[in-house]
Amino acid sequence: MATPGEDRLTLRVGGGEHRDWTSYTIDSDLLTPADAWRVTLGIPVGDIPPGVRPWAPVEVLLGGDVLLTGRIDRVERELAKDTQSLTISGRDNAAVLVDCSAPVFTQREATLQEVVDLVARPLGVEKIRVETEGRKEKVAVEPGERAWDLLAKACEANGCWAWCEPDGTLVVGGPDYTAAPVATLVVRLDGKGNNTLSLAVREDVSGRYSEVTVLGQTHGTEDKEGRHDIMHRETDPDVPGYRPLIIPEGECDNQEEAARRARKQLADSRLEGFEITARVRGHRVGGASGEPWRPGQRVQVVSEPHGLDGVYFLMKRTFTGGRDSGKITELVLKEDGVWLPELASGFKSKKKGKKALEVVELP
Repeated sequence: MATPGEDRLTLRVGGGEHRDWTSYTIDSDLLTPADAWRVTLGIPVGDIPPGVRPWAPVEVLLGGDVLLTGRIDRVERELAKDTQSLTISGRDNAAVLVDCSAPVFTQREATLQEVVDLVARPLGVEKIRVETEGRKEKVAVEPGERAWDLLAKACEANGCWAWCEPDGTLVVGGPDYTAAPVATLVVRLDGKGNNTLSLAVREDVSGRYSEVTVLGQTHGTEDKEGRHDIMHRETDPDVPGYRPLIIPEGECDNQEEAARRARKQLADSRLEGFEITARVRGHRVGGASGEPWRPGQRVQVVSEPHGLDGVYFLMKRTFTGGRDSGKITELVLKEDGVWLPELASGFKSKKKGKKALEVVELP
């Protein structure tokens, strides 16, 4: 582990290492494909290293820990009367999947593993780890579809998600809600033990629904007749008032598929309806000797003003800092066990009084 003086943000590119930035921002978000980064420094135009160019492979490190592996998207040089600056920005290895179309398929449908093999690998994503098991649902393949859109569609159909690890590995899987919390964020009225710069809680009912009903149908084939009577309803007793949502699905094979889509919609609305945003000093859990903050960690939050005392899931974190400013980390936390409900089954919400989502079968 690097000492505090050595624990600086480093950009490794073109065989060299660059640091001492005027400012930097390093994002990591499980819900946003291709984590982004941006660094700025004052440098004479003639001193720009030849390896710093768009599409150059990079590693972003905090001390000796790799935060992100990807490529440079953009290099900007600004000349003013008294200043010269260089700004470099880019994204992780998933960026090519976001930007480019999927290779043309010979088949009209593909499984998740086929999408990974026939889309991600041809676009240069070589390190891939698929951790999900269970369903092998196929998804429709549309000509010209963006590679990430196709991968996301296949993941959603199979109850999982995709993201890039710091070392550049594309992972297909889900959250680990059994991991122990890595830290406790404290906000007490008397100030004793407080360790956050700020903590905000947002509760929003505008996208929440008390019940979600999926009306599905499936087209007939030579082997079986089509169905037009597939229905399933899920309810959330924690939503105030009667707030229904009806979702027509043109391609829904059976009752199980309708139930899965209804549960996902209700869980997604619940995920969006609650958020904690905390700002803390430094970029490591528990100080200079800890691991870097990263999405997927679970965090205990104790806030007397907000009435919170439970474990939450770290969905997004942003590192900011620079030569004349301290290291600040912004953490965005969601309800634990709500994201990807099929993988989170059996885990209880951490807000007091929360109940599990209820299933109501339509007659």
